[in-house]
Amino acid sequence: MDKQLLAVDWGTSNRRAYLINQQGQCLAEHEDGLGMLAVGGREHFSAALAQLCQTMGVGAQVPVVMSGMVGSASGWQEVDYLDSAVALQYLPAHLAAVQDPAWAGRCRIVPGYCYRSGTAVDVMRGEETQLLGAVALGHRDGWLVLPGTHSKWVLLRDGVMQSISTYMTGELFAMLSAGGTLSAMMKGDAADAEGYTAGLQQAALGAPLSNTLFRVRAGVVAKAAPAQQATAVVSGLLIGAEFSAAARSAAGAGGITVIGSPALAQRYAQAASHFDLPCTVLDPHSVFRAAARQFFL
Repeated sequence: MDKQLLAVDWGTSNRRAYLINQQGQCLAEHEDGLGMLAVGGREHFSAALAQLCQTMGVGAQVPVVMSGMVGSASGWQEVDYLDSAVALQYLPAHLAAVQDPAWAGRCRIVPGYCYRSGTAVDVMRGEETQLLGAVALGHRDGWLVLPGTHSKWVLLRDGVMQSISTYMTGELFAMLSAGGTLSAMMKGDAADAEGYTAGLQQAALGAPLSNTLFRVRAGVVAKAAPAQQATAVVSGLLIGAEFSAAARSAAGAGGITVIGSPALAQRYAQAASHFDLPCTVLDPHSVFRAAARQFFL
């Protein structure tokens, strides 16, 4: 019988799972909102995984590999970070066995990575699995960008992380939308092309982000800018701030490869074009399945 593996991307808010065989074929998949925060505590992860297996029809003999916040201090079981000097191709050799007796010998957790440069420290959990998949698909060198709540810019050299830079882009956007002086104005479409381009243009000028964000409010209250574009302008400012910080280095490396959902990847590809950066987009589901194939024993 062909070997199978259940690979679970267990994030903070969402959970995605893929049942694959050794050839990398996806036999079943499932996505829900039962992320780490919704599970309700460490003691409930075992039951949550058992329910997932039942929902997907995964037998008790199928091994499970999980990545993401499931391995954080607030997850099922905290797993130490790997040093960034460990090549991604060796990540499968460092999986941590789940200690819960109900899953002993069957279930493992992917560790995150920690990057240190002088006094600077950066970390990731979950993105390393996407990066492993990218490497498996032949993307071993250059800048890889993983947009999201915490957007990651990672420089790879022969499958080894040379640099990790995290931008709290998605989190800041959510916070500005939910409360504060800008929130009442952020009711429009973040994908509004004119507003988004205006935000990118302002970001490219290099003014402090806190200043340009306030100017969004000032423009609306002074009736110098349309309120319906404020959401897209803020999005352009935040994403543009990433590109302003990293564009020069990325240009020297030949551009960027973005791993993200279609809508978000399109927004980053547009920003890359604005900053004259060549951009390749990879589908995150395909990348994750490519990574999962590396976890077969």
